[in-house]
Amino acid sequence: MQDINDLVLIIDSHVPLIVLETHDEVRALELLTKVAMKKRLGYSCWSITEGLNRIGFGSDPNPASDTASPEQVLKAIKQHAEPSLFVLCDFHPYLPNNPEHVRLLKDIALNYPTLKHTLVLVSHELDIPPELQHYCARFTISLPNDAQLMSIIRDEVTHWSKENPTKKIKTDPVTLKKLIKNLKGLTIQDARRLARSAIRDDGAITEEDLPEVNKAKFELIDMDGVLSFEYDTERFSAVGGLAKLKEWVKQREAIFLNAEKTSLDRPKGVMLLGIQGGGKSLAAKSIAGLWGVPLLRLDMASLYNKFIGETEKNLKKSLKQAELMAPCVLWIDEIEKGLATSDSDDGTSRRILGTMLTWMAEREANVFIVATSNDVSQLPPELMRKGRLDEIFFVDLPSEAVRKEIFSIHLTKRNFHSEKFAIGKLAELSEGFSGAEIEQAVVAALYSASAQREPLNSDHIVSELLATYPLSVVMAEQVEQLRLWAANRTVLAD
Repeated sequence: MQDINDLVLIIDSHVPLIVLETHDEVRALELLTKVAMKKRLGYSCWSITEGLNRIGFGSDPNPASDTASPEQVLKAIKQHAEPSLFVLCDFHPYLPNNPEHVRLLKDIALNYPTLKHTLVLVSHELDIPPELQHYCARFTISLPNDAQLMSIIRDEVTHWSKENPTKKIKTDPVTLKKLIKNLKGLTIQDARRLARSAIRDDGAITEEDLPEVNKAKFELIDMDGVLSFEYDTERFSAVGGLAKLKEWVKQREAIFLNAEKTSLDRPKGVMLLGIQGGGKSLAAKSIAGLWGVPLLRLDMASLYNKFIGETEKNLKKSLKQAELMAPCVLWIDEIEKGLATSDSDDGTSRRILGTMLTWMAEREANVFIVATSNDVSQLPPELMRKGRLDEIFFVDLPSEAVRKEIFSIHLTKRNFHSEKFAIGKLAELSEGFSGAEIEQAVVAALYSASAQREPLNSDHIVSELLATYPLSVVMAEQVEQLRLWAANRTVLAD
């Protein structure tokens, strides 16, 4: 009902052109029909396949004329004398680089005081030429709220139960609540489709359904940005060490998942600085896994485009997509590659930084940022101050105790009993190794054992460790410099 009132208000404001971007054309036309009825306006709809058709109100605009082409329909509207509401579906291909269409639309807009016609352009995306923007108002159909989403799920449960009278839907309140959160940001039509697929798969709504729902949702709202959906998240049990980070994240879990029901400020995000291979990426995946929300990855290195303005457009699309996926974790990988300001790129990096900082400060959507960086020297100071993010954690090389844990994790992951290995000796020999380097030592040892046709044992891993020069040795100066910088400026993650 609010959408109808808002549209009526725009029409009453004498706006000649209304831009309505949506993928739910059916709902848009139903809404416009109700508006026409309420306003008692003549109402006609055009598409390239059907031409212009009167939808039950008013007289036909030039009924004898052919209105199949964009030029013909605009000329017919221009000549029609009765004030009417005209809907043009999928008109977006006929606007760019077509001065005749633009001029006809402008003529109709300029003649509004006499004609009183309102044109509504309905499409998934509309790029309005500058000369028409002055006469336009944009309108967005409201998305379903929690109560409406629950009603949609109940409808689908009812349909399934009628088809399967001897069976009962299996679910629980916690999972149902998560499903509703994950359907937010979708149209009624798309939310119904995903709810139906979750139920009809196995007659249950379970935790296993949520990643599939999130992946399908991400694909539905794909905006051609540079975001990717990370299907495989992790549990913190798969991350060795990082005890302080784990505790920090667990303390904020309930507040993040129930942000609308608490007076506390919702958590904004964290910066993870550290040595390559230290577990920053794994930590980002684990936060999303712990909270049970989608993980989106923004690769800053792929953000840039050679065309002026396209880089900023890529970023804005990606951030908008993240908001529609909320609640979610936005993992900004190697953030220094996109936000390091430079004078050699026509100011693109500075505009990207400005866009990102503004969004971080003003966003209302429940998007938790996990930014990772290997080179803090390239990061702008504006990004590092408190308020942009909640905390800056430093992920250092693992201690001996943590290295024992990492060896156990990777051996268990590959179906070995870690107690059969000399974990203490392996941890001692791997001093200076990152978590990723420890994993690669286990992987390489498996290959060696297989080549020798022997079962894996500690000696195979020892041989790989002794043959490896870790990054802390190869790039000792850079590692030490990073540690010195982080010593009094960050919180140790472990």
